[in-house]
Amino acid sequence: MAAAQGLAAVEARLQAILEPYRSRLEPATIYGMTTLRRTGARAHDWFAFVKPASKHVGFFLMPMVTWPDVLDGCSPALLKARTGKSAFTFRTLDEELARDLEALVARSYERYVAA
Repeated sequence: MAAAQGLAAVEARLQAILEPYRSRLEPATIYGMTTLRRTGARAHDWFAFVKPASKHVGFFLMPMVTWPDVLDGCSPALLKARTGKSAFTFRTLDEELARDLEALVARSYERYVAA
C-alpha cells in the first residue's frame, strides 16, 4: 500500500509540473491518454502527458523527440530516468529532480509553441 501512496504522490507532482501549461494548451487524447497540445493540433502533435502504471509513473514529453537539444543541461539523474524517445519513468521523485524536469518542460514548451 505504501508504494501505491508513493506513486500517487509522484503522479500528483508530475501533474503539477504540467499545471502552468493547462491554460495555454488544449486537452486532447492519444491512445486513450489525456494529453496537452497546441490548439487545433493534429492527433500526434502533442506536448506532454502523465501516465500512471502499477510500478511507476510515466512522464511523456514529445518535444524531446523533435528537438533533442532541449535535453542539454539536464542532470545525469534526469537523463537516467529517460526510458524512451519521449518518456521518463519515475518510481520516486525528489524536489531536485522535479525542478530539473520543470526546467526541461519550460524549454520544451518554448520550442513547441515557437514551431
